[in-house]
Amino acid sequence: MSSTRVLLLGVLLDGPLHGYEVRRRLEMWGADTWANVAYGSIYHGLGKMADEGLLHRMEEGRGGKTLYEITEAGRAEFMTRLMSHWWEIKPIVDPFQVALTFMDRLSPAELIGAMEARAVQLKAAIGMFGRAIEAKRGHGAPRHIDETLRLNAAQLEAQLDWIGSALERVRNGELP
Repeated sequence: MSSTRVLLLGVLLDGPLHGYEVRRRLEMWGADTWANVAYGSIYHGLGKMADEGLLHRMEEGRGGKTLYEITEAGRAEFMTRLMSHWWEIKPIVDPFQVALTFMDRLSPAELIGAMEARAVQLKAAIGMFGRAIEAKRGHGAPRHIDETLRLNAAQLEAQLDWIGSALERVRNGELP
């Protein structure tokens, strides 16, 4: 929820928005991909932060019609959490690392097949990030949002490079 809180507060820094507008902005940025934002949690998060005094409900409404404005306490919370995200290094949790842990449970043929299939998927995902950047520009997303997509693509490229070298080690009998 920490990242979602930062995103919700950050979106409201430029002025009051309805819950639906907050959601649309996060969708345009692709936050579901790089921040794991569950769009269903947005309205709950906005309401909770309003109850905590981080947001002010300017107008009450149903179905995303409530208008929210960030408070001074919300701005302070945003800055504290934002700087924490810049300074704290946390592990990237990826289920693929669980698969690596048990790579020895696969036959060499199964492992090679899985690695080759993953390489194909990684290449496709990397290509999609490039197309997503172009699409977001067409919809007016801020240029700095492109960097989240570039970082994701770079992480996938690093994984693709690793798979290339690991495949060679599997084929040579060095792994698992």
